[in-house]
Amino acid sequence: MPEIRVIAVIGAGPMGRGVAHVAALGGYRTILEDILPATLRKAGDEIRVNLDKAVEQGKISSEQARTALSRIEYAGTVEEAARQADLVIEAVPEEMESKIEIFTMLDKICRPDTFLASNTSSLSITEISSVTYRARKIVGMHFFNPVHKMKLLEVVRGLETDDATAGVATEVGTRMGKEVVVIKEAPGFITSRINAMIGNEAFYMLQEGVASAQDIDKAVKHGLNHPMGPFEMVDIVGLDTRLHILEYLHKTLGEKFRPCPLMVQYVKAGRLGRKSGCGVFDYPDLQKAANADKD
Repeated sequence: MPEIRVIAVIGAGPMGRGVAHVAALGGYRTILEDILPATLRKAGDEIRVNLDKAVEQGKISSEQARTALSRIEYAGTVEEAARQADLVIEAVPEEMESKIEIFTMLDKICRPDTFLASNTSSLSITEISSVTYRARKIVGMHFFNPVHKMKLLEVVRGLETDDATAGVATEVGTRMGKEVVVIKEAPGFITSRINAMIGNEAFYMLQEGVASAQDIDKAVKHGLNHPMGPFEMVDIVGLDTRLHILEYLHKTLGEKFRPCPLMVQYVKAGRLGRKSGCGVFDYPDLQKAANADKD
């Protein structure tokens, strides 16, 4: 199996910086890219804070944290990050147009033997790979937010993905400390399909006045033994991301995934979750930080 030494991560938002964190801890030289210098600075600060917390909690040693930080480099362009990589993991927003633009660029920049992966949570790996000349070397690697805490990785095989590529993604995920499941491409994969339905139904219940958001979350956590409620989760994932997923599932799988109008309204109002300082719930401290970033 090909040896992976250098991993490039395209996009330094919450998912990208999380992937860079676990890649560096897994022993890989890691290059994290974003076109916005402020986003890269924020990503570096957050990775450092999360590694420090892991040391305080006894999950890793201080030496492991220092070594992981030393493995992370930062790049301001896709070309700078990807040209040296053995594996590139794309973590840009969940929009097919953005994915296709990035993969078209990566196909030209990367060496012929470089593997490409998308962190998409629902979109077609087959469609993404169709714009390249290396469809066999393209795979889905669906991480979960927050990446440094969530154990699951879905490795998603597109129509053309070969065994070597799926094997590389599985090995890399295992070294990152993940529990890996390998699945055949289907809309929403496993988790996004189930999660989207639960979260959408919770919004319909909130819209109908069945219960408050707090009580719906409490019922799901304590009655169904979920680690967090659907509204707590969607505020972490991002309401805009969840809406994109539902729109895609509605288009591909039918009426049962039609997005709840209340969710659409929240997104139009800019209530996107923790990243914007308000979603289903309000986060005043995070809202101040989000406003500061705009300034």
